[in-house]
Amino acid sequence: MDFIDIALIGSYILVGIALLAAIILPLINALDDLSSLAMSAVGILILLVIFGLGYVISGDEVTAVYTKYNVDAGLSKLVGGSLIMMYLLTGVALVGIVYTEISKIVK
Repeated sequence: MDFIDIALIGSYILVGIALLAAIILPLINALDDLSSLAMSAVGILILLVIFGLGYVISGDEVTAVYTKYNVDAGLSKLVGGSLIMMYLLTGVALVGIVYTEISKIVK
């Protein structure tokens, strides 16, 4: 093992520790204020509903190019749903930005 291998293993360990800390510490803080935990659950539920809407709308077409990469109808529908979710959230963000700027000008 040379230095690069040791450094990569060390970085993987540090990323894992940071990931655990990023997940566990906010949950510990949220237990002190249950209303913030409820608001987080509402946000996650809204994201799941938006993904479900995108999943229902998306198609499950599979072309010859996709089959070369082992993409079946289920995976095609999952990717399509994810893309539609991204498009919807991008549109909502852009509308929010435009609304905020216009409301600042009007005030």
